[in-house]
Amino acid sequence: MISPLKPGDTLRGRYRVGRIIGQGGMGCIYLADDLRLEGRQCALKEVEHDKTMPQNLVKEAREQFLREATVLARLDHPNLPKVSDYFSIGLNDYLVMDFVPGKDLRTVMLEKREKGDFVAEKDVLNWAHQLSDALSYMHGQDPPILHRDIKPSNLKITPSGLLKLVDFGLVKLLAPGEVTITILQGQGTALYTPLEQYGGDIGHTDARSDIYAFAATLYHLLTGKPPADARQRFLDPSSLQPIREVNPAVTMKTENAILWGMRLHPDDRPETVEHFREALIGSRPVAIPSGGNRVSIKTPSLFQRPLSRQWLILAGLSLLSLLITLLR
Repeated sequence: MISPLKPGDTLRGRYRVGRIIGQGGMGCIYLADDLRLEGRQCALKEVEHDKTMPQNLVKEAREQFLREATVLARLDHPNLPKVSDYFSIGLNDYLVMDFVPGKDLRTVMLEKREKGDFVAEKDVLNWAHQLSDALSYMHGQDPPILHRDIKPSNLKITPSGLLKLVDFGLVKLLAPGEVTITILQGQGTALYTPLEQYGGDIGHTDARSDIYAFAATLYHLLTGKPPADARQRFLDPSSLQPIREVNPAVTMKTENAILWGMRLHPDDRPETVEHFREALIGSRPVAIPSGGNRVSIKTPSLFQRPLSRQWLILAGLSLLSLLITLLR
């Protein structure tokens, strides 16, 4: 049984515990003050290992935690909270990260639903673009890093509009030529978990597993309704209601891309996050808040536009030139 830390408790003489801001089966996440850096608040993630486990398994779990912490501490991306410290006290391990202010996307979605409204597609595409950047960065590490628990409540929007992917409790490293290595125990949240992830270390997960959870998250944000989970869909393919049937304002392009990302078999999904982003957003403009990543908006040039439009533009320019000549 986990015994939460109390407000005012100080760890390592540096981190003074405030309130609980998150809670799970393996521990709590606290808002804490960094006494060494005045005015800095941080998120203190606690992992308590099961005391009933055999000692060799506890040892293995703690080694996995240290691997996760070491890897996460190296990550530096504007859409990921920075890990600044990690340590152990007794049987508990702790991870110190930047505190991310703002609401999570689950809260944003529920507030819209209470008003009988949907989250705007343009906002969801903006968040999707930022999340794509974060996942491309993680998947591009050596070895690649999988998040494995993407869902609305693990995505926060800062007051400036910057998206942050938080809670790395199920992070995995992809070892070359091997099945993925679980860094912390767990299998993710059922609504957003692909079939292959239910197998734990027996089932093989890769970047396409994160893509499934990414797409399922977008489905939930746009419809305000949780998607049917993968096991239910396997037994009854019709259990996943079409997005536009729930929210007709969503474009066909967006619906098709999301359903592609949610295909049950990994081989039927986009191979990379970049492929998924291209199908989802393509040349559509995406607004990025200040402090976010730069984005190149694809605007077709004159000679990339449809041929009929090219001729209209050229004819107009020729007519204008002729008029200028006649007026001289």
